[in-house]
Amino acid sequence: MSWGTELWDQYENLSLHTQKGIDFLEKYGHFIRDRCDIEKEYATKLRKLVKTYTPKKKDEEDYQYSPCKAFKSAMQELSDLAGQHEVIAENLQQDVIREVTILVKDMKDERKKHLQEGAKMMTLLNNQILTLERARKNYEKAFKEAERAIDNFHKADADLNLSRAEVEKQRMNMTQKSQQCEETKNEYANQLQRTNDLQHQHYHILMPDVFRLLQELDEKRIKNIKNFMIHSVDVERKVFPIINQCLDGIVNAAHQINEKEDTLMVIERYKSGYQPPGDIPFEDLSRTDSAPAPPPPTISGLRPEAVTVKGTMSAGRLKKRVGLFAIFGSNKNNLSSYGDNKEDFSDLPPNQRKKRLQMKIEEILAKIQQETAARDGLMKMKGVYEANPSMGDPMTIEGQLNASSHNLEKLRLELHKYQGFLEEVEGGSPANRRHNAGTPQHNGIQRQHRNSGGSGGEEESLSRSASDSSVSANHNHKQSAPGTPLPAHGCSDSPESGLGTSHTSLPDSDDAPHTEYYDGELLPPLGTCRALYPFEATSEGSIPMNDGEELLIIEHDQGDGWTRVRRQNDLEEGFVPTSYIECTVISNC
Repeated sequence: MSWGTELWDQYENLSLHTQKGIDFLEKYGHFIRDRCDIEKEYATKLRKLVKTYTPKKKDEEDYQYSPCKAFKSAMQELSDLAGQHEVIAENLQQDVIREVTILVKDMKDERKKHLQEGAKMMTLLNNQILTLERARKNYEKAFKEAERAIDNFHKADADLNLSRAEVEKQRMNMTQKSQQCEETKNEYANQLQRTNDLQHQHYHILMPDVFRLLQELDEKRIKNIKNFMIHSVDVERKVFPIINQCLDGIVNAAHQINEKEDTLMVIERYKSGYQPPGDIPFEDLSRTDSAPAPPPPTISGLRPEAVTVKGTMSAGRLKKRVGLFAIFGSNKNNLSSYGDNKEDFSDLPPNQRKKRLQMKIEEILAKIQQETAARDGLMKMKGVYEANPSMGDPMTIEGQLNASSHNLEKLRLELHKYQGFLEEVEGGSPANRRHNAGTPQHNGIQRQHRNSGGSGGEEESLSRSASDSSVSANHNHKQSAPGTPLPAHGCSDSPESGLGTSHTSLPDSDDAPHTEYYDGELLPPLGTCRALYPFEATSEGSIPMNDGEELLIIEHDQGDGWTRVRRQNDLEEGFVPTSYIECTVISNC
């Protein structure tokens, strides 16, 4: 079925129908745009909800229980869920609204063009019909005049009273009118033939083509609406697996809740370490007044005024009881806030004091690691300046090195002090000190030197930084190549360290034995590189390499122009110039 044959006389109705269809397509685009706004608004509100209920940094201590951790994980999954709704809005915006807008504009222009062509054809046909009507009227007029001229001639010819001149005049008039009638008749016949041809072409060829184009335009519109609706569903369906993953993540977070572990955590957090009070002795009032009254009951040495009815916490500090363990709130009256007034945390119960001392030791170890890394960087920079004076004055680094050494010495003394406090809490016996070798603070020292690239012990690092200026002045050590890092990085040719082994010792103390730790694990490679030029190792800490040799990258260039590498055959490690190699895996070499 075609519009050109079935609706040949419905030009105006088809024009109105196509306009309504394009308006509907535009309305669908507005619907999708409003849908995107709703998705964005929903995602924004979800993110605001997550931000509101995500624990603040000051409340992280209360969020160590499994329900709180599960709730925090659920908030992260909910944030990802909000991101998926943003993805829906973004894809609808790009794939549907944009295409609908372009399609509406193109269809409006195409419809306008087709209707203009149809109007032009109808105007041409109407003009031809008017021309035919004028030719017909002229022919009708000429025919009537020719009939009157013939009648007048016949009357004049039959009238014997008229002269021959009058009769001849009527004859000539009859002939002229008959000739004009014949001419208008031929013109009318020609215009009729032309009009019929144009009309046939108009209704069977020209206008059907216009209607066919309008039909194709309308079918295209309908088909695109169908595709847009399906694509809109596909956009939303594609994020369903990720949404299901977010929901599964919330369920998995809920399964991580463990009431038994939380119970043990509460015990560990609030346990004071005191022993329960003994039996209260009977006070015999029948005794003489001279007999001394028994002392008031105490709890493992606590002052009587510090004992409350409920247990070991001071009534002067705990003014009121708040939510259970302050799981979802901030409880500033808990035991973790004690000990802030005394350096050794001696005002805390034994168990809480031990935890605070361990936390303090770990904090000092982190500062030592940070200060050691900064000191090593300064020493590298000083070596570069000594080798290349044009790059800078080595004496500008001397003051910073002295300050760094001073800070490390202070941190070492502070670490020793708090380790003494911890030994005091644990009893101070040699067995306890040996047990401390596996505690997090000691392991932290081991991790510290492992991260610094297998350097010597902290004692060695401190003595090296303190005596750096005297060593460089006396020139008693092996001269380093330009910018070559000193042996603090544990290169293979350094006598102080073995291959891939980090040597660590605890800070010096007068009463604590020296304990050494060894880490036999090789540092993982960060990438590979290829030697562009041969390099001869003339300084301590560097290794030679041949042109085209493949090496493993162990440590990136820290800005001094040297990169730490390892051979793949004999596992020898050392430093080579960064400009002599080409990274094949890591691009930021």
